[in-house]
This record gives sequence, structure tokens and C-alpha cells, in this order.
Amino acid sequence: MALSHKQKEKVTSEVKRHDSDTGSPEYQIALFTEQIKRLTTHLKKNKKDFHSRRGLLKMVAKRKKLLAYLEKTNEKAQKALVKKLGL
Repeated sequence: MALSHKQKEKVTSEVKRHDSDTGSPEYQIALFTEQIKRLTTHLKKNKKDFHSRRGLLKMVAKRKKLLAYLEKTNEKAQKALVKKLGL
């Protein structure tokens, strides 16, 4: 279920602030979004996988908190990111 290095690079290349960026809210939101998409497809096939469902809910909550933080600190960046990721 974890993303490989190449997959992470592909997902976050557009939202990175600089080359070694791994901690910015934009980067983390992009990673969570990709993981949420993958887990959602997994849970459609495996309806009784409640452990993964709990992890999915935690990721959604974390992404929501990061989006709220980004909106509070930089509203323009938050709106651009939401549009770019299709949230």
C-alpha cells in the first residue's frame, strides 16, 4: 500500500516548494490525497477490511487539518492546491 519513491515524486513534483521539500503542507496534502485514492479503491474490493478503513479515516482527518492550516496561513496557495488536486 505504501507509495514508492517514483510514485511520490510523480505526485508531488507540481506542489513542491523547492527540490528537497518534504514537510510543507502542500507536499503532505498531495501525498495524503494519493494514498486516500489508493485506499478507497482497495476498500471497494475488500469491504470487510476495517483496519484499513480506520487508517483511511485518519488520513482524511489529517488532510482536512492540513488544509485548514494552509487556508489560515496562505489562502491563495490553499485554493490553488485544491483546484490542482481536484478536491
